[in-house]
Amino acid sequence: MQFYHHPYSLDSQKVRLALEEKGIDYTSHHANPITGKNMDVSFFRINPSAKLPVFQNGAHIMFDTIEIILYIERIAVVSVGADESSFSTREVVEWMHKIQQWNPKYFTLSCIPKKYRMTVSKFLRRVVIARMAESPDLASAYHRKLKQAYETEDKLKNQEVVRRSKEHLIRLLDEVETQLNEASYLTGEEFSMADAMLIPVLARLVLLNLEDEYLNSRPNIAEYWILVQQRPSYRKVIGKYFNGWRKYKTLIKTWSFVRFRSLLRKY
Repeated sequence: MQFYHHPYSLDSQKVRLALEEKGIDYTSHHANPITGKNMDVSFFRINPSAKLPVFQNGAHIMFDTIEIILYIERIAVVSVGADESSFSTREVVEWMHKIQQWNPKYFTLSCIPKKYRMTVSKFLRRVVIARMAESPDLASAYHRKLKQAYETEDKLKNQEVVRRSKEHLIRLLDEVETQLNEASYLTGEEFSMADAMLIPVLARLVLLNLEDEYLNSRPNIAEYWILVQQRPSYRKVIGKYFNGWRKYKTLIKTWSFVRFRSLLRKY
């Protein structure tokens, strides 16, 4: 099984947590979206949307985060010979979809200083143009990515887009806070795939230094966050890259790469 992902990708984190929790072996392939590695021709031929993650098992290729996680769960259940009761319940799946409905893109980008955001955006546009020239047969797909980059910048100028994203997040967290009145984890006393979906959302807020505003202001979520950080899967998938000083190392390394390549105009 091949898994194309990156520690920066929220959906990649969700799937990796599921893989670690279920003990599924896979071959890891990093494609850093900030440095444009997901635009490389070899990856683009697999997935012209260039979105992460991508899960491949033989000829079977999947791009949808929830679909991948449920597939991983089926593999885990079959491998131990368990019955259907071991699959995620309807409540778990409903929570998975509810969490996935929040798109972190505009919220995240709006929290990044404009000068840094624009530097990366310009770099990525140049990467796309360079790849388009390399592979004329993929030019139309690359052109769509270029168009999307400009559309993203335009939408970030619209405060209504950012406001709606923030309000959606608040509604989700308020519902999670209420749900956690009943149990330690999102759907009961046992960790579920709904938790694998939620943890990266909370980790993203911490990475953006918004922990006090969104997590600590909600006592149940604050307690839940302390609990889930103790899990080996969290330490391997997120803590390894973003806990404490590590997040600065991770971000500085990538930012330095973008600046260096931009100065050299080498894409």
